[in-house]
Amino acid sequence: MSYVDGVVCAVPDANRQAYIEHAQAAASLFRRHGALEVKECWGVDVPEGETNSMHTAVMRKPDETIVFSWITWPSREQRDTAWEAIRNDPDMTGMEMPFDGHRMIYGGFETIVDA
Repeated sequence: MSYVDGVVCAVPDANRQAYIEHAQAAASLFRRHGALEVKECWGVDVPEGETNSMHTAVMRKPDETIVFSWITWPSREQRDTAWEAIRNDPDMTGMEMPFDGHRMIYGGFETIVDA
């Protein structure tokens, strides 16, 4: 089964276009290194929870929007190999993030249902 990297971050509303351009460049880089698909989603209906939510998880500020993203890889092994290459790719090392990466949450997930 495939392997997925998932990401949630808060992007300043003023940086929406810069984020789209950043995401397009990153998607091209990931695809070049073997990613099957890259999805970037701008939050439009992300409720704030009473106990916890995506908003609190990334410490969203009032002028920011939640972005949910994922990268699908053929396998964890291929993802691990790709990330090693991506970290050393000149296109990645020159990339600036148009959001606070310290508040980004991410993780790798093994697919258990693919319907």
